[in-house]
Amino acid sequence: MKKISFFLFCLLLASFVHAQQAKYVFFFIGDGMGVNQVQGTELYLGELDGKIAIAPLDFTEFPYATTSSTYSATNGVTDSAAGGTALATGKKTMNGVIGMEKDQQTPVASIAMRAKEKGFRVGVATSVSVDHATPAAFYAHNPSRKNYYQIGKDLFLAGFDFYAGSDFLDPDNQGKSESLYSLAQKNGYTLARGYDDFVSKSDKADKLILFQTEEASKVHRDAIPYAIDRKEGDLALSDITGAAIRFLSKDLSKGFFLMVEGGKIDWACHSNDAATAFREVMDLNESVRQALQFYEEHPDETLIVISADHETGGLVLGTGEYALNLQALQYQRVSETGFTSILNGLRRQTGNRVAWEQVEEALKANFGFWNEVKLTEAQEKRLRDVFDRTFTGESVEMEKSEYAQDEPLAAEAVRVLNEIALIGWVSGGHSAGYVPVFAIGAGADLFQGRMDNIEIPARIAEAAGYVAE
Repeated sequence: MKKISFFLFCLLLASFVHAQQAKYVFFFIGDGMGVNQVQGTELYLGELDGKIAIAPLDFTEFPYATTSSTYSATNGVTDSAAGGTALATGKKTMNGVIGMEKDQQTPVASIAMRAKEKGFRVGVATSVSVDHATPAAFYAHNPSRKNYYQIGKDLFLAGFDFYAGSDFLDPDNQGKSESLYSLAQKNGYTLARGYDDFVSKSDKADKLILFQTEEASKVHRDAIPYAIDRKEGDLALSDITGAAIRFLSKDLSKGFFLMVEGGKIDWACHSNDAATAFREVMDLNESVRQALQFYEEHPDETLIVISADHETGGLVLGTGEYALNLQALQYQRVSETGFTSILNGLRRQTGNRVAWEQVEEALKANFGFWNEVKLTEAQEKRLRDVFDRTFTGESVEMEKSEYAQDEPLAAEAVRVLNEIALIGWVSGGHSAGYVPVFAIGAGADLFQGRMDNIEIPARIAEAAGYVAE
């Protein structure tokens, strides 16, 4: 009799544990972060420790890990709009569409909207503009991801408690409509510019939008700086995440849902810039640590899920030599775009009469070439040939990727360093490769077995009780 009672007790206990809902949900999305972006970062960190082994990121040690497919309703290779919509709503749509069915007319509610309906506090945050495809999929409905002004207006209709990113891309509809900043005030939002401004305003704000400083937006309004290019005073994704947690925690009794996007992993991979991409993955990990600190205080009520909307670039770890030399990437000190700015500065300083010796010094300082990183004669010739072709005073055709137009010499320097690191890239676009899924906390056991991207929000909704009763 006692044995039967103990067995029933165990069943009841197991039932209670499984039924424990997640009151606090963190959903991290590494845009463009495929399995090799994660594995490459860990192998890179391992080499920096002097080992042929991985140095685990915090989120890769979560107890539940699997992979997800990412195809859209209309394409074998998704874009961020369809990928973001799948992760936000559990519905596949056509590429380019935000928060709608593939008919481009029927709106679909996101898990963030469901959380809001259930009385949870809600935040959407990103390292790129707040109206970019992935964050927009959580609050907007639009047939085109490029309708930035209309997407920005949907932000107010959703009425979430906290938004963060670099800025709005098109705040006044190209001068034809009322400013989104004005609409923010009318809709009860406090606008904070930079982390210090957030700290001074957050306590008194009912709803808040956090952007980088106006000075930073005058330089690049489309994103905060890459981690590798970050300078003191720049807004970081970890700042944004910490601010979101602080703001949403003003009333913990309600619980919250927070989506955080590491948006520039994708941008670096579009440029095939491995050193910058790995540092962006590390930067996302720093933001996850903020969530882990919260989880440690509320372990029975917190769920953290990490995934990606798609893989970018077709990253290859190893180019045929049965070896890697990822430690060489540590000597790259700026992104490809950052080095473009350095070369542009040299052009301005010299009236576009830049000498090879000046470029050589810049390559030494920012890529370690000839010093820490030895070049073959062929590699040096490639750099010199690009210099001779593009620094002759004639017009230069910039090398274009999805989100950048860079100096050909900057792109070639990155290609040479990738070659030395024994890293390859298939394209400058997206691929259909699997993306990782990691989970810890209340309901994390739901994230097992091979998944499709539309299952991720469904399982988050089940774990947190966002589903209809």
